[in-house]
Amino acid sequence: MDLYDSQRSMRHMRKLAMQRGVVAILDVGTSKIACLVLRFDGSGRMSEEGEIGSLAGQSGFRVIGAATTRSRGVRFGEICAMQETERAVRTALQAAQKMANIRVDHVIACFSGAEPRSYGLDATIDLEGQVVSEQDVAQVLASCDVPEYGDDREVLHAQPVNFAIDNRSGLSDPRGQLGNALSVDMHMLTVDAAAVQHLAHCIKRCDLELAGIASSSYVSGISSLVEDEQELGAACIDFGGGSTSVSIFIRKHMIYADSVRMGGDHITSDISMGLQVPTANAERIKTFYGGVHATGMDDREMIDIGGDTGDYEHDRRTVSRAELIGIMRPRVEEILEEVRARLDAAGFDHLPSQQIVLTGGGSQIPGLDGLASRILGQQVRLGRPLRVHGLPQAATGPGFASAVGLALFAAHPQDEWWDFDIPADRYPARSLKRAVKWFRDNW
Repeated sequence: MDLYDSQRSMRHMRKLAMQRGVVAILDVGTSKIACLVLRFDGSGRMSEEGEIGSLAGQSGFRVIGAATTRSRGVRFGEICAMQETERAVRTALQAAQKMANIRVDHVIACFSGAEPRSYGLDATIDLEGQVVSEQDVAQVLASCDVPEYGDDREVLHAQPVNFAIDNRSGLSDPRGQLGNALSVDMHMLTVDAAAVQHLAHCIKRCDLELAGIASSSYVSGISSLVEDEQELGAACIDFGGGSTSVSIFIRKHMIYADSVRMGGDHITSDISMGLQVPTANAERIKTFYGGVHATGMDDREMIDIGGDTGDYEHDRRTVSRAELIGIMRPRVEEILEEVRARLDAAGFDHLPSQQIVLTGGGSQIPGLDGLASRILGQQVRLGRPLRVHGLPQAATGPGFASAVGLALFAAHPQDEWWDFDIPADRYPARSLKRAVKWFRDNW
């Protein structure tokens, strides 16, 4: 079980990084690479409770360095040109280290894409009226039937999201309690193994130790959903450049994640093709004039789009804002329809609360929340990441949801399967249920 060991060794690296007091956070995206350097102030011990929402204020760390650089060699959230990505990662890392005025050896990274798949697993063991021990917890986790998820996949997260003793469900930590039967529900997320290996290899080539790896859909949810949303049920939609991540939380745990292989870059390329302008121009036009909802005014508002020859005098072209919106809206609708399909497949409408939070750089398109509430459901809001100490103003926008979430995850990781001493021979493969189905059945 190489994965199990690699996750364990990363946890060990994380402990070393905590002892040294600094760690780098790396969000490897399609449009930008963001790097934060965190300093732990001694209270950054392994937290007993996996409570993340309440820790934004006293999170045990402060950001002492931050930098972003344009991403290169990444498509759909996955590395496709190693050297280019490596150069971009080095650039961001060096700038953040320079600002922090400290050298960093350990990095915790997140990425989107890689075709995530969610599994809901469960198991029950007999306690015979004894007090639940650490061993029992390890044993019940080991008893989960792990599906055959394929040789080309790796487990990225495997978190117990609910324990039950006899008929008492919803326990976050069953240790020390008495009962006859202990049950667990676990959420397991697998991703394309090559994507993880490429990222790990890229970080190694930058002379860094990988101290953790997370799915950006998970960490975006950690930073963008407020505590009540994480508790009662909510989805986080992270609009990135190359992919749009979807995650569902309830009882403070992620129970489902997926991603759509489309994002802001696809809107930009539609504009580039539709208006016949270079990509850089299209990006600028999108950022300054974009939208998804045209009013009568927009027919009259003309946008200068400059042509291809570089001879500005001879090549002035204008387009109405309504035309621009006409190019953008179908693609935005297509992305939202795909997201809707993912939420439906997960059974999102069976949760007690169906709050939807939009975040990520692409969520800044004017009017997006209105369009999203038409396509996804009524309760939609725009989310920005939680405030964390020392974060520069430039890094507080929705485009930094995953970087900030990753910082919170680094400081207070939730218990994962590999944090328990599970007998290694326990990897049978049988059952597989949709994530939310077992919530309906068991909660």
